[in-house]
Amino acid sequence: MRRSFMKQSSKIAFFLICLLAVGLSGCKADEQSEKGKKDTVEEEKYVFPLTGLETNESDAIATRPVAVVVNNHPKARPQSGLNEADLIYELLAEGDITRFLAIYQSGKPEAIGPVRSARDYFIELAEGYDALFVAHGWSPKAKEMLKSGSIDNINGLSYDGTLFHRSSNRKAPHNSYTSYEDIEKGAEMNDYDMEQKTDPLPFLSENEIKEIKGEQAEKVTVHYGNRYSATYEYSQSDESYTRYNDSEQTVDYETNEPIALDNIFIVEANHRVLDDDGRREIDLSSGGHAILLQKGLIQHIKWENKDGRIVPKLEDGQAGFVPGRTWIHIIPQDPGIVEAVTIAEAE
Repeated sequence: MRRSFMKQSSKIAFFLICLLAVGLSGCKADEQSEKGKKDTVEEEKYVFPLTGLETNESDAIATRPVAVVVNNHPKARPQSGLNEADLIYELLAEGDITRFLAIYQSGKPEAIGPVRSARDYFIELAEGYDALFVAHGWSPKAKEMLKSGSIDNINGLSYDGTLFHRSSNRKAPHNSYTSYEDIEKGAEMNDYDMEQKTDPLPFLSENEIKEIKGEQAEKVTVHYGNRYSATYEYSQSDESYTRYNDSEQTVDYETNEPIALDNIFIVEANHRVLDDDGRREIDLSSGGHAILLQKGLIQHIKWENKDGRIVPKLEDGQAGFVPGRTWIHIIPQDPGIVEAVTIAEAE
């Protein structure tokens, strides 16, 4: 009887040990499951809206874009901060010299410039991104727009020597510089909201990038009249474009780092000279012919203005950009792309 009782007790003890082991194993599995969830949260990726590139910082994608008018006169080259711009528009101001509208959302350069004066069409482009608009000076029409409060803005005419600094290496008007930090200070001084989400540009998926069709075009030159041109050369090894102003490579003044680009978008729009000073009116709404350079290929497409932004369009729908940095040329409809753009294979 006693032996039977002991045998039964041993079975019960063994059963309890098994239950305990299963319980501990379950706890460990739960712990591993919880750890897996935490790891998943830590590895969550976010995407910058104007480059389509990934980041681990959720706050970074909720930063308001900043649009800065940058000088492109030969005496202003090389410029500072262009290598950190998400996208850059290039348009004529007066004469045959262009200016840039550099838009920053993911990059925060320590130096930006030389900063130049505003034109109404630069403001119009900045409005498409609800950007904080930065310039030093203005045309009469741009002044009217900025004074009316149509867009949050910081102008060097009001902050020369404080938020804007003069470089001793260059002469006015090619020597006004600012920084992202100073722009943030200006935004705070004026109670401008810098924390807001931005609608993304249309970007292609990895599979869509593989399906890009077009002719081989590894060297493309954009001519603005007879005095100025910009050339892009595609590197198969880097899968990016380098840029040249005339024959001089476009680099960052601070680091001597070449500008590397993933999309070159060239659109033609109607330009009309308004006065004896050569100021222009540019139609940014009607759409028209365009070419898009991606992955060493050229596509002849259309452009449209979608919610204030210049974007590529195919006959059967909207096209997209390759994730990365984008340069957008807006050239006069007369003479247009056929005469203003030359295409060749890289030497």
